[in-house]
Formats: sequence, C-alpha cells, structure tokens
Amino acid sequence: MAFVTYKEWGAYRTHSMVSILVGPIHFIVLYFIWTAVYGGAEVLNGIEYSQMIRYFGVTALIGYLTMDFADWNLSMLIRTGKFLTFALRPLNHRFFALSQKIGHRTLGFFVEFIPCLLIFTLLFKIDMRPAHYGWFILSVSLAFLMNFFVNYCIGMTSFWFVQSEGIRSVYALLGSIFSGMLIPLVFFPLPLQFVQFFLPFQYTMYVPAMVFLGNYSLGDINLSIPVIVAIQAAAVLIMFVVSELMYKAAIKQFTAVGA
Repeated sequence: MAFVTYKEWGAYRTHSMVSILVGPIHFIVLYFIWTAVYGGAEVLNGIEYSQMIRYFGVTALIGYLTMDFADWNLSMLIRTGKFLTFALRPLNHRFFALSQKIGHRTLGFFVEFIPCLLIFTLLFKIDMRPAHYGWFILSVSLAFLMNFFVNYCIGMTSFWFVQSEGIRSVYALLGSIFSGMLIPLVFFPLPLQFVQFFLPFQYTMYVPAMVFLGNYSLGDINLSIPVIVAIQAAAVLIMFVVSELMYKAAIKQFTAVGA
C-alpha cells in the first residue's frame, strides 16, 4: 500500500512540489519576526539567535516529513459510508492508513523535503546538520507516528459525531501553538510549559527540533537527548494504546451511513 500510494501521488507530484514554497515563505516571515524580537541581542530565554534561525528551519523540514491527513481521510470514509469496504476486509484500516502515510511522505521526502533543505542550505546559508544524526532520525520517526496516531484518533470521533471538522479545527489550532511551530515552548509561562509533558503537541515538533539542536529544556527541566527521546517513545506508545482502545470501541458504532 505504501508503494501504491507513492505511485498514485507521484502522478500528481507537481501538486506536491507547489508546497515547496510554503516552508521557505513561512521561514522568511518568522525570520523577520524573531530578528525584530531579538533586537540585536544574542541570547533570549536561553536560545541563541543563530539557534533560533536553525530551529525554525528544521521545524519547516520536520513538517514536510510528518504531515498527516489520516483524520480527514478517515472522517470522509465514515461520513460517506465507504468505510464499510474496509470493515469487511481482513485488514485493520489503521495499518492501511499508516501504510498510505509512509508512501505519501516518502514521495514528500524527495519532492518537498530535499528541495527545501537545499533552499535553506544554499540560499539562506543555514547550517542544517543535526547535532546527533541517529537521535534526530529516531525522534522524527517517533514524531511521524505520534502525529499519525493523534490524527487517526481525531478521525475516529466521526464514528460518534459523523462530522469531525470542528474537532479537527480545534486540534489544528492548538497544535500550531503548542507544538512549537510558531514559538519555542520555552517562551510560554512556566506552568504551561510543564503541562506540555502530558500533552501530545511537543512530541510532534518541539522535541525533534530540540534534538536537532542538541539540547532540550522545558519547564526549567534540562534533559539529555537520549532521555527526552525515550520519553517521546513512551508518549507514542501511550498514544498507540489509546488509538487501539478507541478503534475497538469505534467499530461498534459504525452503521455505514451514506453507503
């Protein structure tokens, strides 16, 4: 399924290549904003200006690797009744959806990630070499899974509500704020930073970005890279269990409305 999805989306790779502009434009906007925020200072909240620029460069790249559409796709299948074809197959749809994402993001790696990496490296002259290649790859892989499991759980709410657009919109808003995409989490109030350890948001963006930089700090807690990646792995495992329990409960609610 991963290979078939790769070939299917490969036929429309021009559509994917348009998104190459999204990362650099997003980066340019944040570059000017944070240059003004630093105002010539070298360090702010423990983050050097050069690190901040690299931080937003890598978050753009991570977004290309972990982007997910499982929530929208599953919601559409349930709403139209087309999920019935998957309910009759001897294949767990969650595994099917994960395979689709692997194929889709493999194509994204070639037509989005690599071109954007070259733009940041050659045009913006940003050092995009991670502090620890192995830990960074592992952390991005875990972020990939976390993003999928969370979005799939959101999609499964359609089993109860039929339409999950509202829930998806709320999560997208919270995710853009608390994942570290727009602002590093160390800039939030201390109590709110501590709460992030128990929410899924930071494990999809902030953690792999800090692993890329080679140091992790949140809520006045400094953790080594192996420790925070282990915590990230535990969070992914918990989210997998939640999605498993939710899937078993959701299947009992399916009535094939619209089929």
